[in-house]
Amino acid sequence: MTTAWNESLNDFLAVAGLAEMPMGMFFTDLEPDSPFTPTPQTLPTRDMEKAGQVDWPSVFGNFSCAIGHLWRARKKKAVAYFSAERYGCLGCAFWMGFNKPQVETIIHYVSTGIPGHMEGECYCDSPDRLRKIFEDLDPEPAPGKFCVFKPLSQFGEGETPLFVTVFDRPEAIAGIHQMATFVTGDPLSVVSPWSAGCGSLVAWPMAFKARGENRAVLGGWDISARKFYKGDEITLTLPMAMFEQMVARYGESFFMKKSWGTVKKKIERSRKVWGGIQDA
Repeated sequence: MTTAWNESLNDFLAVAGLAEMPMGMFFTDLEPDSPFTPTPQTLPTRDMEKAGQVDWPSVFGNFSCAIGHLWRARKKKAVAYFSAERYGCLGCAFWMGFNKPQVETIIHYVSTGIPGHMEGECYCDSPDRLRKIFEDLDPEPAPGKFCVFKPLSQFGEGETPLFVTVFDRPEAIAGIHQMATFVTGDPLSVVSPWSAGCGSLVAWPMAFKARGENRAVLGGWDISARKFYKGDEITLTLPMAMFEQMVARYGESFFMKKSWGTVKKKIERSRKVWGGIQDA
């Protein structure tokens, strides 16, 4: 992206009250040079599961959350990436398009468990319902070997992310949420479907894109991943084209009005109370 774009981006972030640079997401076949990625391990498939070929103690023993890797990358203003070999957890592998259908062990783990063998997380009230949710969503296959997140300011000439994720608290997210309808004219331009934390960053945005729907996805609701967010922090993931329109047109919007000035004061108070990104 150009120097002029980065200057406009910084102006927009200041007006919108966003203290942290948003993260851009894209797929590539070139492996990034970054430590913020899960440990490599074999990805279990449903066929392997049926054949009894999965080393489950190893899979769960090497568990790591995608949002945790993103958290560390955010603190260092660096790159985080994932792949079919570097997935961290089987939820990430599914929600980022590296593995489907989801294995039955995870379907039971996320729902009601297996009596006498495994306690469930109870995020869905039955394996059948969760299986149906996963089948209906049917995540888009990853279009590259690596799913990469990096700060928008680090995208160079000719590089463009597919989606942009803003991490912040409701006062600041409110402005980006309202701008989505300002630039699209669609009151349903922001949606908030159920998913894991990484699902709202990848699977759902990719699904809406594949359907030709210009949607931003509000997320950060995954109970298991909440420990990797700041207090009261949520996410909003937008198609890059929508975000570009916001940067280009914010000067025509409510951001220039007195009402937003009142919200900016609340944003500043919130920053003083809650602190910066180091305070999870």
